Amino acid sequence: MSFLPFLLQAQDNDLLKYVNPLIGSDRMGHTYPGATVPFGMVQLSPDTDTIPYEMNGKYNKDVYKYCAGYQYGDKTIVGFSHTHFSGTGHSDLGDILLMPTTGALQLNPGTAAASEKGFRSLFSHENEKASPGYYSVLLEDHDIFAELTATPRVGVHRYTFNQGGDAHLILDMMHGIYNYDDKNVWTFIRVENDTLVTGFRQTNGWARTRTVYFAIVFSKPVESYGFVNNAPPQVYRGFWRRFDQRTNFPEAAGTQIRGHFDFSVSKGEQITARVALSPVSTDGAVANMLAETPRSDFDTYKKNAETMWQAELGRVRVTMMNNDHMVNFYTALYHAFLSPTIYMDNDSRYKGLDQNIHTTEKFENYTTFSLWDTYRALHPLFTILQQKRTSDMVNSMLAHYDQSVHHMLPVWSHHANENWCMIGYHSVPVIADAVVKGIPGIDYNRALEACVTTARNGWYDGLDDYMRIGYVPDERTGSSVSVTLEYAYDDWCIAQIVTTPDRASPYQDTTIFTEFTSRSRNYRNVWDPSTGFMRPRKTDGSFRPEFDVLSTHGQGFIEGNAWNYSLYVPHEPEGLIELMGGRKRFTEHLDSLFTMDLPDEFFAETEDITREGIIGNYVHGNEPSHHVPYLYNYAGAPRKTQYWVRHIMDTKYLPAPDGLSGNDDCGQMSAWYIFSALGFYPVAPGSDRYDLGSPLVKEAVISLENGKQFTVSTINQSPENVYVKKVELNGKKLDRSWIAHDEIMEGGTLVFYMY
Repeated sequence: MSFLPFLLQAQDNDLLKYVNPLIGSDRMGHTYPGATVPFGMVQLSPDTDTIPYEMNGKYNKDVYKYCAGYQYGDKTIVGFSHTHFSGTGHSDLGDILLMPTTGALQLNPGTAAASEKGFRSLFSHENEKASPGYYSVLLEDHDIFAELTATPRVGVHRYTFNQGGDAHLILDMMHGIYNYDDKNVWTFIRVENDTLVTGFRQTNGWARTRTVYFAIVFSKPVESYGFVNNAPPQVYRGFWRRFDQRTNFPEAAGTQIRGHFDFSVSKGEQITARVALSPVSTDGAVANMLAETPRSDFDTYKKNAETMWQAELGRVRVTMMNNDHMVNFYTALYHAFLSPTIYMDNDSRYKGLDQNIHTTEKFENYTTFSLWDTYRALHPLFTILQQKRTSDMVNSMLAHYDQSVHHMLPVWSHHANENWCMIGYHSVPVIADAVVKGIPGIDYNRALEACVTTARNGWYDGLDDYMRIGYVPDERTGSSVSVTLEYAYDDWCIAQIVTTPDRASPYQDTTIFTEFTSRSRNYRNVWDPSTGFMRPRKTDGSFRPEFDVLSTHGQGFIEGNAWNYSLYVPHEPEGLIELMGGRKRFTEHLDSLFTMDLPDEFFAETEDITREGIIGNYVHGNEPSHHVPYLYNYAGAPRKTQYWVRHIMDTKYLPAPDGLSGNDDCGQMSAWYIFSALGFYPVAPGSDRYDLGSPLVKEAVISLENGKQFTVSTINQSPENVYVKKVELNGKKLDRSWIAHDEIMEGGTLVFYMY
């Protein structure tokens, strides 16, 4: 379909000026400021250090700050690599690093304290600029002005050498994020001619069999080149040993290779480097380059990238109370559209989970599924703003299932690998949400089969016990309560697929509905009425005797404590309220959560929870609590939902380099803000319901892919007017605290009267 209407609206509003990729990270700096296009396979960005994953055989805690490769507080840049994660709490990637230098050749990155002793360079934020699709910085040590832009599969570099003389482009195949000495399984570089270089890199990291192929074209012929293999000598070196492979030898292979390409430049001369990636082959990388960047025309590709971002950001046009809110909103929308990422060549080929090459027929293949995070709000946001991509993402998950020897949907997957990171099987709510909301282009029967098979895989993370006794016992995993609660929710989602209208299923629907509806109530099996909290339970049925409801470490929960995770029943809040003693008692419990004190000692051992993300004992900086402010609606206290939602937006989202209160986690933190600023939120993805809150926008116009528009407007909006007096949908008073997905997709106007 054509996206021209989105493009015209975006250009009219000049939305790019409200996006600043240098802000909106958390205090750890887990987003990056580089150049990419929406959902691009290439995510080109500066990396500011080479912190190793381990030191002396132990995990190096400092590496956590470099999940995205870039730290705002650093003063040096080691180079520009082409793959990054946005806002994750674990990492990988940082492939194919290029760095321009001048003067004497240096093939070691050096240290931050002595940048002049390596190829890294000092830089200043005063000489740094980032905007959607573009990044630039002055590399002070070499007096080189570096600029980056991108297409979906190609990173484009332009280096202006302010001083003439000897120049070099360093190609660092050793560099990586969460790096360690043995991470490279193999790398290969081939100099095809004086402007074209190809190769690949295979790594054993978070994704243990990940291979990225590349092709580099320089705008100026290389005068000389060379390679250094920094790996320890192997016992067997074959007959390659008779060649001098260090200088002008057109092949290099090994695990620790750095190369250099040398030029003579005049003062002010520019060199452009185009770097195409492929999951399939170097031929695929070359073809991607020819399709997307056939010429060394940096300005055209920069303009094209900006046009693509204008179109995507223009899907939602808002007016806010002040410029800071505008920056927060559109930077959040920018972050939400960074991933998942395209993972296929222009000819529709990609490497599958089975490590074979596949060709898509009716969908674009995506990767980077951080599902424990993104099922909550990011993917539901896509069901409104990105319906075609939602269909493609679901079909990518189903292809993953088809290729899985375990017959499992993705858990946390990227680059043809399953990482098995985090818990649950949260492809299920993404798929269920798409099915329930009628996203076209999905085979509902096939989707149901994949969800049911995944949920019945007893070997996976305590599922056998869960199916047998109704919960995951404490003896099986240190996250037993969290796992039980998340399985229960996922199971409810499967039941919702069964009840979707107009679905002729070969399954016995009644049997599946009964099975998974029953399983969805397993949250009750870890409820301890004596404490009023969810609690780890032994195989014999007894509760764990030693139990601390405040600690986030070793208490049966993952990245949370009993106070937060005991509220994780998004699919049946009425049942949870009943367990906790009714509406009045439940409201009092939520009040205590938001106003009590949680001393630092109770989350000191949990990397993903920091003081910045906490209100009382409510942890907004981590995902399991994101639905909690909206639970007041179910207790008959919507005014408190309105208060806390606005308070969170006002205090936990700031237009600053450390403006987020926790990891953005591939867009989830940003998606929470986007939904909440619009005035509604998906408490239980897998249903068609969005709970109302307190909008931050003055007006928002959502342009839908079906050609209709849905408008949110507010009357008497102000920083002080955080409460909602009444709500009207298409001119009629809304007598409920939620709206339905179809009501949005039909177009119309939702009006909040604030006071």
